[in-house]
Amino acid sequence: MPPVDECLRACQSRPALAEFSHAYLKSLVTRAQKNIRAAIAKGDSSGDRDAMLTKILAEVERAARDDEPVLKMIVNATGVVLHTNLGRAILPEPAIEAMAQAARAAINLEFDLEGGGRGDRDALVESELCALTGAEAATVVNNNAAAILLALTAIAEGREVIVSRGELIEIGGSFRLPDVMARSGARLREVGTTNRTHPKDYEDAIGPDTAMLLKVHPSNYRVVGFTSEVTLAELVQIGRRRGIPVMEDLGSGALVDMSAYGLPREPIVAERVAMGAELVSFSGDKLLGGPQSGIIVGRRDLIARIKSNALKRALRCDKLTLSALSATLRIYLRSKNLTEVLPTLRFLTRSLHAMKQMAPRARDILHERLGGEFRCEIIDATSQIGSGALPTEELPTVAIRVTHPNISASAVADLFRRARPPIIGRVTDDGFQLDLRTIEDPAVFAASFPDVRP
Repeated sequence: MPPVDECLRACQSRPALAEFSHAYLKSLVTRAQKNIRAAIAKGDSSGDRDAMLTKILAEVERAARDDEPVLKMIVNATGVVLHTNLGRAILPEPAIEAMAQAARAAINLEFDLEGGGRGDRDALVESELCALTGAEAATVVNNNAAAILLALTAIAEGREVIVSRGELIEIGGSFRLPDVMARSGARLREVGTTNRTHPKDYEDAIGPDTAMLLKVHPSNYRVVGFTSEVTLAELVQIGRRRGIPVMEDLGSGALVDMSAYGLPREPIVAERVAMGAELVSFSGDKLLGGPQSGIIVGRRDLIARIKSNALKRALRCDKLTLSALSATLRIYLRSKNLTEVLPTLRFLTRSLHAMKQMAPRARDILHERLGGEFRCEIIDATSQIGSGALPTEELPTVAIRVTHPNISASAVADLFRRARPPIIGRVTDDGFQLDLRTIEDPAVFAASFPDVRP
């Protein structure tokens, strides 16, 4: 076996390997040697020293050529607009440009340009958030779970927080509200039952240790049938009479009325603030259509307590997130046509007519690339909004159903995942479906694979 140093000297004479660092090439050489030893142990012939060196160099070149970033661009053909596993909201172009500018240059992240001293990074987005929600103050952390954790820690550590049993949610990734509350140091006080909670349940539970009344939007489920819940307005009245702040976790958190765009209505942050909620938390990367972040808006003195808590520094956002969020919020403030600028809203409001127009071209491209016995047919289907937003609502859509008489739907899905870039669809009713709601240009199919035939 040629030693590593000899292999590295040989690598230096290869033009295809000239751009790579010594440490990187050493790792590839070591891996290639290990593979050859494993092959020899299985009885394969390795040839003489020169033959092994040739094999090692060939494998190093192949490994360097095929080494791709772990994070890859993919084609989202699932129809789920806010797909958690695929990165949720696609950012608007102004947000992407703002991130690029912040990445390539110094910015006033925590620098007061007027006074010349240290600034507050929340100030980069606070004025926009207050203008859009009507709140007195705002702060931002890295996601909404962090927002809840921080608010509970700052306001209710060591004391009780009252929550309806019907709102003790669990969302994806095993995030459970009671677990977050325990981590915050607050004590959970459950009231009511799973399906029915009344104002008197809160009144009876309030005691000297009560620090907060918490209302949680059921992001990923609905309780139907014989039900009763305490509205935010009722909870605010109770809180004001007893001198206890009310916080609402909205989950998705819409900044505009979704029903104005033909979508089911979601609670609007500004309305919840106007109703009297002292704190409202919501996500930046769901219906808002911005980067992953957790936003808290509300009463100035409570926000000040939250910002001064030691945990805030551990959960704060970096310059890229704040740049993208600021640009997204400016779109809400300045744009007269949000559906043209915000990809999330554009995908959610795509018309059936537009998707039916592009469906024949998408089908033809797929049939040409697949060939053989693959069958591609246009079908009516439904899409999901995703990420717990409007969980019971489905959007009518158009999909291309791909089937093969001798290949299972799961095997077809595997085939599409091996495309470049990978195409992610859904397996439904013994067929593989490509939902056109989240695809704006059918040419992406042609760009993804020149030939994916098995």
